[in-house]
Amino acid sequence: MKARILKVIVILQFLALPILGQGKHDTIRVSDEIDLIKLSENVYLHISYVQTKSWGKVGANGLLLVKDGKALMIDTPWDDKQTEELTSWINDSLNATITAIIPTHWHEDCMGGLGYLQSQDVKSYASQATINIAKEKNLPVPQYSFTDSLSINFQNIPVECYYFGGAHTIDVIEVWLPTEDILFAGDVLKDINSKSLGNIADADIKAWPITIMKIAKRFPKVKTVIPGHGNMGGIDLIEHTLKLLEK
Repeated sequence: MKARILKVIVILQFLALPILGQGKHDTIRVSDEIDLIKLSENVYLHISYVQTKSWGKVGANGLLLVKDGKALMIDTPWDDKQTEELTSWINDSLNATITAIIPTHWHEDCMGGLGYLQSQDVKSYASQATINIAKEKNLPVPQYSFTDSLSINFQNIPVECYYFGGAHTIDVIEVWLPTEDILFAGDVLKDINSKSLGNIADADIKAWPITIMKIAKRFPKVKTVIPGHGNMGGIDLIEHTLKLLEK
């Protein structure tokens, strides 16, 4: 296993692209707890913040696709209140209505606002594993499930969801936007400044490096990789997370 990981790291070092950091884009302040960064004509990064006992102030990343008056959200902010604030801002400032949500795993930084969105008749898509956990934990349950992959055509923007295996949680998925060359890796990958794997209470440590190697094989030259927390990067985040897993 270690030999395979080292081989992947060497390949990634050869292919590594310059990091695309948040600092290269203008930040829009939605509220004291939510920032928005425009990445392209139709794609925004949303960052929501919460104060935690264990980790201090933590920002969580998510994406918004916006086109022709409709919006698709990938991961909600931390809770219903933040999600309602972001939804209202999208309605008022972008003249768009959220029609779909894709949570990438069951933790609150991904689907803490799902209950609010469901109250607004927003369609929700998630892995079957996420749905199973949501039912077990009495959380809001996403409507539509998939096992290995799911393709959605959102306003002629292709959105591809993949389950490669356990990592930060056993149900975590990746979302690929091929026309944007953006991979929303969520909590499978750590940002380049991370010194540890963070919260591993629900992690599958054994499966994690295998899952990452599947991602590296499927997206060998991806331009922009967005982790669940922290700055965006490139495939260097794959190498960095593999090294953290070796510690």
